Amino acid sequence: MGKNILARKALLLLVGIVAVLSPAKALEAEHPLSLPEIITYTLQQNGELKSFREEKVCVDAGRVKAKLFPNPTLDVETATGALTGSRAESSFSVGISQEFLLAGKRSKRLAVAERDLDLYRFRLADKERLIREEVQILFYDLMLAQQRLALADRSIALNRKLLDVSKARLAAGDIPELEMSLVTVELARSEASKIDVVKALNQSQMKLTTISGLPVGTQYAISETFQSPKTLSKTLADLKQLALARRPDIKALEAERERGQAGVSLARAESLPNLTVGLALWRDTRSMKIGGFEGTDKAYTMAMKLSMPIPVFDKNQAAVQEALGRQNSAEYRLSTAIRNVEREVETAYTSYLSNEEIVSLYKADIIPRLEENLNLTEEAWRLGEAGILAVIQEQKKFFDVSKNYLMALYNRQTALIQLDSAVATDINVEVQ
Repeated sequence: MGKNILARKALLLLVGIVAVLSPAKALEAEHPLSLPEIITYTLQQNGELKSFREEKVCVDAGRVKAKLFPNPTLDVETATGALTGSRAESSFSVGISQEFLLAGKRSKRLAVAERDLDLYRFRLADKERLIREEVQILFYDLMLAQQRLALADRSIALNRKLLDVSKARLAAGDIPELEMSLVTVELARSEASKIDVVKALNQSQMKLTTISGLPVGTQYAISETFQSPKTLSKTLADLKQLALARRPDIKALEAERERGQAGVSLARAESLPNLTVGLALWRDTRSMKIGGFEGTDKAYTMAMKLSMPIPVFDKNQAAVQEALGRQNSAEYRLSTAIRNVEREVETAYTSYLSNEEIVSLYKADIIPRLEENLNLTEEAWRLGEAGILAVIQEQKKFFDVSKNYLMALYNRQTALIQLDSAVATDINVEVQ
């Protein structure tokens, strides 16, 4: 009995620990997650980001190493004449030597390490920017799938309504049986279409769960409609300048260029060898015979030693050449990246404006007219003024165009996300 009680207490304790260590499940239980909450959680729990953050230890270790001075060297030497028959003769020496870095090598190594740290920080920020963009697009993939599911449910509801009216009219002898068969087929087609939409919805949920690290089954706070962004207040030229000033990948390449310059300076400084200064103390013990008496004499000597390699063959020319190559490579990649960023901003900006125009056309003219035509056609069919084929065709047209409208809304939203990511700033603050 006592063992069972202990086992039960241990199990409860384990469950409590798991609950405490599972912030995602606690977060899930509180309320459906909004997009900002998902982004925050992803930036903290994404496996790729967590792995890259651990690399900071290596970068910091390089910076610590660059600050250090060379270790001094201790030399101890002893000698004896016991093996050669001169037991009274011996010598002992102790010395210490220290290597001194010349040409400012320590400060130059520290400059290279600082640039490596900057490079790491900007690369981490760029990874966060790309993952933030991916999470936002996946979130709106999920929203698109849910809204397409709602549209599929509406199509099924309309077809079921048509089927109920068809059965009643068939019983009254107002329509032939063929019309009811057509409605039945259309209902089955819309239900099959819903299955594909549910499949796409599940795939979107799985992709978002995978990248965010959230548990399967997490509820997301999905809006029923896509938001309507305001008109952008900045011109294309302003957005390009903002992107070049803020993009972390551009800053990373600039840090890499500076790192290349610091590397060239260090390589040239290392062409001058370091100076080693040593101090030593000798004690010599010798035997002496004076007037038939044998004794010993001790002599102490202190010396200073300076040593430096002579740069005759190796003048560090290979390291200088390598550093110059890296510097030039960073320069070319930076100039190429600047052009690519400008094109990326321009593409996202143009895409957003074109999709905004398409959405405006759908919203202002196409969707209202289609809605009205669908209602009029259904009413005409009920009154016997139109055939069922006209209703089915009008429904197909309405739902096909509605799908295109949803896709236009989605494309506008993703274009805004891509523009936000391309500029590396919160353009989304201008969204209502």
